[in-house]
Amino acid sequence: MAGLFCFFVSTDNHYVFAGPTVLFDEGHGQRFIVAGSNELDLTRLASTFTDAGYTVRTTKNKLATDMLADVDVLVISGAFDPLEGDEVETIHAFLGRGGRLCVMLHIAPPLTGLMHRFGVVASSSVIRETSHVIEKDPLNFYVTQLATSPLFEGIGRFALYGGWALNPEKDNVTTIATTGPEAWVDLNGDKRFGEGDARQAFAVAVAGTLGSGRFVIFGDDAIFQNKFIKEENLILAGNLVKWLE
Repeated sequence: MAGLFCFFVSTDNHYVFAGPTVLFDEGHGQRFIVAGSNELDLTRLASTFTDAGYTVRTTKNKLATDMLADVDVLVISGAFDPLEGDEVETIHAFLGRGGRLCVMLHIAPPLTGLMHRFGVVASSSVIRETSHVIEKDPLNFYVTQLATSPLFEGIGRFALYGGWALNPEKDNVTTIATTGPEAWVDLNGDKRFGEGDARQAFAVAVAGTLGSGRFVIFGDDAIFQNKFIKEENLILAGNLVKWLE
């Protein structure tokens, strides 16, 4: 709820007040952080949580069971270093007992193990779109193919700035947003569409359940960065916070 005061606690960067708790992971090489003031940081996303009554925490430590004991939502955005196997199992158990998870990819490899545990595979290269392109850059585009979901209430599109295709491989995971049918992934690295490249509608956001918990994975972390969290992306952020409650 708007107007609440946050108090900074030096240990592990806690902003403390009553309400549910969201923990932002910053222990896996993240370069875009909650406390930063740069255009690619996550300050405005964190404020969206605090405005909704959340306590916002960050941690640079290894994710562990005791750390998540009083956490309602875990956010992993823009990881550059891989999660260790026991961290993946900790997150799996966290979801199993009712936790909620939001993952946003900057590069896919560091989160391959986590996503595989949940039945999601990412592409080996970013998507290039041919429709709804932003400023003539095929890496940046509006996503207009949206499933009926509380996440997309009040919007008909959102902007994506360099995203990975996601492929759900288990029944507990559902595609909720896709590119157009002529989008493609450059499999041979020549930045031109040709034989051997993949062209189809690609999932860019998936959502799933595990035990009594739920998770959402976005193939892009820029969606909620300070520079881009505006217009439809800002509404999406507000919907995301509600969905994670």
